[in-house]
Amino acid sequence: MEKTFTMIKPDGVEKKVIGKIVEKLEEKGLKILALKMEQLSKEKAKRLYAIHLGKDFYNELIDYVTSGPIVWMILEGENAVKIVRALMGATDPKEASPGTIRGDYGMSIDKNIIHGSDSTETAAYEISIFQKRD
Repeated sequence: MEKTFTMIKPDGVEKKVIGKIVEKLEEKGLKILALKMEQLSKEKAKRLYAIHLGKDFYNELIDYVTSGPIVWMILEGENAVKIVRALMGATDPKEASPGTIRGDYGMSIDKNIIHGSDSTETAAYEISIFQKRD
């Protein structure tokens, strides 16, 4: 079974669509291994989005994802990464199909409701940032 990471961003929490997003993920057969609401620290945000360091939108992205609570999940299922990416829709909600999370709830490319790992390697890295090690 494949694992992936996804995060409902502050605008998704603010819009009160957490339950609807979780329902979409579960209806596709994905198993939730971990789920937590937290205020994302700048440190975690910088680690999560390190790939974008140096890009013109980086600082705004960090400010945005730390502006309010987020809900992160570790999911498991066959082709979990691909399934979550399809459910999320295009990065820009204006280009996302109706029925996708971004197509239904996203307002702009800057506030697009959800983040999801783009590969199993990225998922392993992102999970390591959030998974509690006791």
